[in-house]
Amino acid sequence: MKKSIIVLAVLAVLVTGYGFVTYNKLVSASESVDTQWAQVETQYQRRFDLIPNLVNSVKGVMKQEEAVFGAIADARTRYAGASSVDEKAQAASEVESAYARLLVVIENYPQLKSSEAVQTLMSQIEGTENRISVERGRYNDSVRTYNLAAKRFPSSLVAGVFGYDAKAYFQGAAGSSEAPAVNF
Repeated sequence: MKKSIIVLAVLAVLVTGYGFVTYNKLVSASESVDTQWAQVETQYQRRFDLIPNLVNSVKGVMKQEEAVFGAIADARTRYAGASSVDEKAQAASEVESAYARLLVVIENYPQLKSSEAVQTLMSQIEGTENRISVERGRYNDSVRTYNLAAKRFPSSLVAGVFGYDAKAYFQGAAGSSEAPAVNF
């Protein structure tokens, strides 16, 4: 009788200990995902801080492309008003599409390409886009690590009890894999 009580007590301690360890791992993984998303947003903010400078530099040289500038400004506004990761990702994709159109426009105007201010801003935007791409990849890696921890048995039992549901991966917007058409 004493042995069975000791065995049950040891099992209870082990199960409880496993629960605490698993819970702490889930908390850490969830925080890692949130931190990584903050890194993505930091790069988005860098991108949006560059937009007014690029627009002002380019506006002086080509007034007829106001639609592109309007699309960039509208997407930036939608991003600022977005409340969820999906809404922010959609708005960011719209900015990327407008940027692609703007870069095509700039490439077709030699006087713009030769402008030092435009060249500097274009290289900053290119660097920012690369940073965003890296941070998105890191975010998805963090989500994968978290989701594996939350879905694998037996940690899925602890995740279910404490409400640690799977998190969404960052995915490009529909149609973002196709190059935008620019008509003059």
